[in-house]
Amino acid sequence: MSKKAGAPRTRNRWGEGERLRGEILAAASRLLSGLDGEDGLTIRGVARAADIAPASIYQHFTDRAALVAGLTDYEFARLHTAMMAARDRVDTGDAAGRVRAMLHASCRFAMDNPGHYRLMTAGGPPRTGQTGPLAEVIDLLVDGFAHCEADGIALRVSARRAAVIAFVGAHGRVVLFQNSAKHADMDSVTSFVDEFLSLVFA
Repeated sequence: MSKKAGAPRTRNRWGEGERLRGEILAAASRLLSGLDGEDGLTIRGVARAADIAPASIYQHFTDRAALVAGLTDYEFARLHTAMMAARDRVDTGDAAGRVRAMLHASCRFAMDNPGHYRLMTAGGPPRTGQTGPLAEVIDLLVDGFAHCEADGIALRVSARRAAVIAFVGAHGRVVLFQNSAKHADMDSVTSFVDEFLSLVFA
C-alpha cells in the first residue's frame, strides 16, 4: 500500500538511507524516460514514482536542483558501467576494438535514453582540467587509447586528445540525429563512429 504523503517516516536503519537515496534516483530516472525533458521533473512527481512521501526526498536532496544534480551523476554512473561492460566483452589483445566498443556503448546509451543524455550533456563538451562524472567517462577512453599506443597502434594526437575528439565526435553525431525529424538507426551511428575513429588512428 502506498505511503501517505506527509506521513512521518521512521529513522532509517544502518545502510537504509543510502538505499533509499538510490531508490529515489532510480525512480527519477524512470520518470524522466516519460518526459520531454528535465523541466517536468518535480519532487512530488518523483515521490509518487518512488511511492514515498516528498519529505523523504528532502532528507537526501535539499531541493529540486540538488535532485537533478544527483540524477545527473546517477546517469553518468550508468553510462560508465555500460562502457566498461562493453569494453570487457572484447579481448584484451584488441585495444582498438575495446575503444570502439566503449564508444558504441556510449552512443547506444544516448540513443536509448535521449532525455537522460540531454540532461547529462547540458553543460557542454568536456573542458581541459574538468573534473566530475563526465571527466571520468573521458578517462575511460583516455585509458583505452593509451593501451592502443602501448600495443603499437599509433595515434595522430595524444591519448587524451584522441579521447576528447572521439567522444565529442560521437556526441555530435548522436545529437544531430536526436534533433532531426527523422531519427537514424543505431547502425548509422556506429558506422560513423568507426569512420571517425579511423581518422584518429595514424
